[in-house]
Amino acid sequence: METTTLFNLNIVVVDDEPANVLLLRRVLEQIGFSNVTGFTNPIEGWSYLEQHGADLLLLDLQMPIMDGFEILEKLQARGAEHNFIPVMVLTADATPNAKRQALSLGANDFLTKPFEAFEAGLRVKNLLRMRSLYTNLNDEKSTLEEKVEERTEAIKKTQLEIVERLGLATEFRDDNTKEHVTRVGELAGKIAAMLGLTPEFVATIRYSALLHDVGKIGISDTILLKPGKLTDEEYETMKQHTKIGAQILSGSKSEILSMAEEIAITHHERWDGRGYPNRIAGTDIPLSGRIVAVVDVFDALTNERAYKQAWPVQDALAEIERNSGTQFDPMVVDALLQLFPWYQRQDQKKAA
Repeated sequence: METTTLFNLNIVVVDDEPANVLLLRRVLEQIGFSNVTGFTNPIEGWSYLEQHGADLLLLDLQMPIMDGFEILEKLQARGAEHNFIPVMVLTADATPNAKRQALSLGANDFLTKPFEAFEAGLRVKNLLRMRSLYTNLNDEKSTLEEKVEERTEAIKKTQLEIVERLGLATEFRDDNTKEHVTRVGELAGKIAAMLGLTPEFVATIRYSALLHDVGKIGISDTILLKPGKLTDEEYETMKQHTKIGAQILSGSKSEILSMAEEIAITHHERWDGRGYPNRIAGTDIPLSGRIVAVVDVFDALTNERAYKQAWPVQDALAEIERNSGTQFDPMVVDALLQLFPWYQRQDQKKAA
């Protein structure tokens, strides 16, 4: 099987002496090589190599216009961007300097003219085996890379599905519509895009935001589903969902879960430092937490809950704007308002 494959590989001969090209073709064809292309014009030979490549190049060194050293330099310049082509130099110049120069430019073998046909055939086979091995390794590498990419994509899809389902599990505790976390994720992604953040950040926060309230899993239904106002003690218990969520999500190497942990612990912090659980302020609050802080309140206001009716979007935007610079990051608020171009801002109303 190997011999058949080797005999079909593409051998290119470049030698300015027509008799040498003819001799090499005959020798190789008598051995069994069926795909031998010869050139006496080195420029035409190089043009062929550029367009079609080769599995083996038999190259003379002393040629007019473009000698073998120049062709070796051109092959070397192509580097790793192109497939490896083994080169056997065939020349009457047997000086050590010529041999050293050719080998230093990437020649793999050196045969002095006149050569013995049997020896030339063995050396050609050896170089073609080298070429075949290189090609097979490259093919295997490509196959492995494709498999790794497929596996990585499958793992990523699984991770995203788990994140979505965990977010849904949180919704089933206290959201009648079962769509709160989905809306928060979508709007967080839109605001991140409006802020000019990278596509990677936008995609990550879109999923990470789904888990902003995952810590509510650890809060009693008596408190979580209470229709009326919480007592001070109950409110302190409710506030623990930020820490519980961060604990659930901590320690992951996943970018999505790492950001989700960040959001869980910070989405109730305030721009003025009067939030919870750690009372951090301003840009000390991670941007992901500042974005979700705005989105979470906006969605809570504009959708019905057990303890309240849904607000009109106009009123909800006005409330968000009123708390810009105190509860919320003004930059994030501005990005939210830009998503509703019809909304007339408070400063515009005053000017009118």
